[in-house]
Amino acid sequence: MKTRKEMKEEYRQRKYRMGVFRITNLANGKIFIGSSIDLIAIWHAQKLQLNAGIHPNEQLQSDWKQFGPENFKYDILEEITQEDEPAGGFEREIKAMEDLVNEELQPYNEKGYNRRHHREKL
Repeated sequence: MKTRKEMKEEYRQRKYRMGVFRITNLANGKIFIGSSIDLIAIWHAQKLQLNAGIHPNEQLQSDWKQFGPENFKYDILEEITQEDEPAGGFEREIKAMEDLVNEELQPYNEKGYNRRHHREKL
């Protein structure tokens, strides 16, 4: 039997599934694109917020309430393998990947729940 210390170390060393996810409203086709360093935990967190009525995206929250959780699907669009950590960390790489997916899918206005972010170029 493993000791508590061994179990904690295994948990600390586990590899996370990182990348970009999509939540699709099956009733109207709208999508929400997001990213996370833990793609499994983020889906649980998103559902928890939506079920509690506290999701930060008001449109998505409203549709979740209107159509019900059975009309939403979660899937992983892009995944980063956790080999060597890139310069700047995984968060930067994941955010860049999310930006590319947003550019490709354009999940804004009638097509989705995301909001456009205008970023300054340095």
